[in-house]
Amino acid sequence: MSMMSDDTASTAWSRFDQRIEPALAVVVTLLVIFWASGLPLFMGIRVYAEQVLVAILSFASAICFLTRDFRGNKLEGRSVIVMDRLLAWAAISFGCFLAWRYPIISDEIFYRPAEALTIAIIGLIIVLEALRRAIGYSLLVVLALVCLYALFADQFTGPLQSRAIPLQRLVTFMVLDSAGMAGIALFIGATIVLPFILFSRLLLSTGGSEFFSDLSAALMGRSRGGSAKIAIVASGFFGSISGSAVSNVASTGSITIPLMKDGGYQPKTAGAIEAAASTGGQLMPPIMGASAFLLAETLQVPYREVVTAAILPALLYYLSLFVFADLEAGRVGIAPVDKSKIPSLLGTLRKGWFLLAPFGLLVVALFEYNQPPETAALIAFAFLALVSLFIMYGGGRAGWRLFMGVITQTGRASVEIALICAVAGMIIGLFSLSGLSFGLGFFLVQLGKTSVLLLLATTAVVCIILGMGMPTVGVYLLLATLAAPPLIELGIEPMAAHLFVLYFGMMSMITPPVAIAAFVAGNMAGAHPMQTGFEAVRVAWPAYFVPFIFALSPGLLMAGGWADNLMAGLGTTGGVYLATIGLVGFFVRPLALWQRLLFAVAGLSLMMPAQLFDGVNIINIVGLMVGLTLLVIEKLSVKTAKSELKSTF
Repeated sequence: MSMMSDDTASTAWSRFDQRIEPALAVVVTLLVIFWASGLPLFMGIRVYAEQVLVAILSFASAICFLTRDFRGNKLEGRSVIVMDRLLAWAAISFGCFLAWRYPIISDEIFYRPAEALTIAIIGLIIVLEALRRAIGYSLLVVLALVCLYALFADQFTGPLQSRAIPLQRLVTFMVLDSAGMAGIALFIGATIVLPFILFSRLLLSTGGSEFFSDLSAALMGRSRGGSAKIAIVASGFFGSISGSAVSNVASTGSITIPLMKDGGYQPKTAGAIEAAASTGGQLMPPIMGASAFLLAETLQVPYREVVTAAILPALLYYLSLFVFADLEAGRVGIAPVDKSKIPSLLGTLRKGWFLLAPFGLLVVALFEYNQPPETAALIAFAFLALVSLFIMYGGGRAGWRLFMGVITQTGRASVEIALICAVAGMIIGLFSLSGLSFGLGFFLVQLGKTSVLLLLATTAVVCIILGMGMPTVGVYLLLATLAAPPLIELGIEPMAAHLFVLYFGMMSMITPPVAIAAFVAGNMAGAHPMQTGFEAVRVAWPAYFVPFIFALSPGLLMAGGWADNLMAGLGTTGGVYLATIGLVGFFVRPLALWQRLLFAVAGLSLMMPAQLFDGVNIINIVGLMVGLTLLVIEKLSVKTAKSELKSTF
């Protein structure tokens, strides 16, 4: 009898868990919409932003405890253990209590130190444990190191010496200060990034994935290496709106990787192209995985300035992917996609036009009417939701189940974003409070006085290391505080400095030894993950060089005169093309090693920015002449071979 009652109670709790988790996800999304839409102001309700942010973070933590076990693995049908259920309810209770008490605590924190410390300790345990389960230890290690520095800063010497922060002050600052857990990082993640995730989830649920895959096939399928070019277009587009290279690889890669393998690409190359295209989507305007809005918010510049600056480097990145895919197809002998598998372009547009319209609305709202990013995202979402009531790509109409599914998926997607942004906010706040930002900045500035190139190279390595395993939002917010200020202090344009750290932070996704996006793609392709990672570096090689160019040459970011912009764009484009030929080892025919070296050297010479040192213009001209000569020789040699073959027969 006792065993039966225990089983009944366990079943009842399991059913309750299955209902409370999606309910929490819905509440999180509704809170995001409530704040991002400006409803509190419209309704005359006085609400602190921190109250909403704390509630979102706490509910996201509860979702994490109800969906992941102690090791961080998803439950996937397994029951929630009692300890995790208690943690989830503790997170919910903490969020509700702090949201209710926040106005009082924030005003009287110095008069209620015991209450503040107790709340802070509870909140810290909940958030850090949820973060550990969600993404592992990477960000926790960074936080621990910063905390150790803050506690013992007076023991250091030189520029790193600062005042030590008492432990009680440290803990309460991280959780309760407006520059800590519920600071600008979480505000941006919750109120700007999540509305775009809501829009992207609806886009996918109404047939967006199939539409853009069909559109990519219709545009690229008939060209050489069409299967890879389809993957580049489709993955690049979804990478831009998803904000996560890994999730994008997992979703679009299930279609594009088999397509490339069937077309003749090696498994490691197919995985590498997918990983590179998905990662690059977060560098492509107008959305850039929401980092465009983070850049604008951080630099306090209009959104259009970010788009203008980022467009040319992003186009160069994707041009290099197209050139690589085309030349690799020529080298291996890969034919275009079978015509029977290529949909009609007009037919695809006729069936899916309504999936393009929200992007037009998004751009108009941002550029013409200067709407905040979150408002523009909600406008695009509302339009697509209305249209989907009558039509969806592939047939059918949207109903309340689809909309509830989208809202629930968005709430679940908030878990990693909210937790990463909260802890990133703690780290950013401690950088300022402890003086570490000044100490590290001073060290990097002194390094830069020796050599700006050395500073850039050091910063690039730091960005790749710190970016390992984190999505776009966390990577950028952390690096914008740590790595960008020293570059700016040494005279590099603020936009160039922030794009530089963003590029190298994102390249951690495909750079071994922790190339998460490449490893996921490699597993899906049936290739060795590490080999796929190194192949991804080979595919996306310009992303490791172009940031150095635009850091030194403002023309590549459209920040110079028209002549500078034109020369920087043409020189870098030509250099990328020539160097990619040398890297692949094919132009119109396979190339010998010495020819490949000449192409690579000519390309890199042509790419060198004029600001690098005196006399670079001469090197540019020599590189251009050598490159053109090589191209002409190769073209003529193939024509001569063809004419000799004809005369023989």
